[in-house]
Amino acid sequence: METSLKNRIFNYIPPAMIAAVLLFWAFGPEALLKNPWTLVVVSPLITVTVLLLEWVNERHAGWRMNRQEFFTDLFYNILIATVIAWTVQLVAETPLTAAKASLGITTAWAMSLPWILQVVLVIVVHEFGQYWMHRLMHNSTPFWLTHAPHHHITQLNAGKGAVGNPIELVLISLSAVVLFDLDKTAVFAAFGVQSVITVFAHANVRADPPIWYSFFFTTIRHHSLHHSVGYEETRCNYGNALILLDRIFGTYREGEGVLVGQDDRKRLTIREQTLFPFQPLIDRYKARKAASRNSDEIVANDQGEHGDAPARETVGGAAAA
Repeated sequence: METSLKNRIFNYIPPAMIAAVLLFWAFGPEALLKNPWTLVVVSPLITVTVLLLEWVNERHAGWRMNRQEFFTDLFYNILIATVIAWTVQLVAETPLTAAKASLGITTAWAMSLPWILQVVLVIVVHEFGQYWMHRLMHNSTPFWLTHAPHHHITQLNAGKGAVGNPIELVLISLSAVVLFDLDKTAVFAAFGVQSVITVFAHANVRADPPIWYSFFFTTIRHHSLHHSVGYEETRCNYGNALILLDRIFGTYREGEGVLVGQDDRKRLTIREQTLFPFQPLIDRYKARKAASRNSDEIVANDQGEHGDAPARETVGGAAAA
């Protein structure tokens, strides 16, 4: 009875955390909401909270956090909050904002929406782009090479959503949200909601939210199936936070995965994940270099075998031309 009650409580933690995020950004102290460091703190706080929940109610012993996984996840979470965020700002958000201003595009209608609808708008716009980018990554070889490292992870934990090749992390972070005029707190609340959903969708927590939650939002059941061993098994449940998009576009699949990873379930190092998209070119270069070296050795050996042979002489003793 005690375990049953514990699981029942955990099933409602994801929607409760979403409610807490919304309440904070809607009614929090103005001094906190306007402080630029607040957003920087909130997202890691969500991840740390869910990591602690993994210790309290673990889903699979095989996904248990260890020292190596912890520091790898920490590296990628810092990377996505700094270098990746700055890169996206530089190559996408700043140019889009400038283009919007130069073209005189305004979306006053968005700002006039009720606050909660602005939150919904941000989530839908952002997730719509992520869904199609994610789907493209599974259906186009060049894009798959950037995304495959994320599928080489061999366990799921709260910090795993940020693990991947840097190129993929930039691509999956692109968004058209900057084209809309919106209340900043609504934008931050939307990103907070998405953070809660995606962290739980990667977390080793025994939490199965009620059907009214899992119909719209991605859960660990949906996403663990997406991370199943074998490429074909991964081609479903692309929604990072909105599994509803998979239901709409016909890519939803029911089920749950336990064994996760790709190929022989080899865990990639940070260096291997970074070089992964370029590995075919690197292998081709190495093969060509090896073939050239072998060819040079064959020529050298051939010259060595015949280089000491006496020159042919004419009757008069002069070397033949």
